Amino acid sequence: MALSLPRTETSSYAAGAVTMDEAAFRRLHQRTARPLRAYLARCCGDFALADDLLQEAYLRLLRSGFEGEDDDHRKNYLYRIATNLMRDHFRRKRPETDEVPERDLAPGHDVAIHLRSDVGGAMAELSPRDRQMLWLAYVEGGSHREIAKALGLR
Repeated sequence: MALSLPRTETSSYAAGAVTMDEAAFRRLHQRTARPLRAYLARCCGDFALADDLLQEAYLRLLRSGFEGEDDDHRKNYLYRIATNLMRDHFRRKRPETDEVPERDLAPGHDVAIHLRSDVGGAMAELSPRDRQMLWLAYVEGGSHREIAKALGLR
């Protein structure tokens, strides 16, 4: 049974056939939703934005009519869509300042809090692309080839 989506007059997408069947979409969603949301949230630093980008990525995947050879191929394509959506978002919304506020933590805080703060601060200083690569490599465990496909690198 093919998954059918309602079409509206206000849709900004070209009319395209949705060819992925519902079972295949459910499998892909169950396998990728949590790690993709975590990837987006970590890269953009905002869970609400990550949720919006996640929803838009799945919608664009369905609207694209992309079937892929297997679930891994569809997963890579989905990550590429999500990455491009995130890049587009940050291109449109440049930060007003490049300053990173200094944090003065009180003595006696747990070492783990300091380390988490240091890692978070270091990640915040990286470009979105570098954050994406590190996340895919060290959290998702992606191979170089998978990361290159997901980020559209050659």
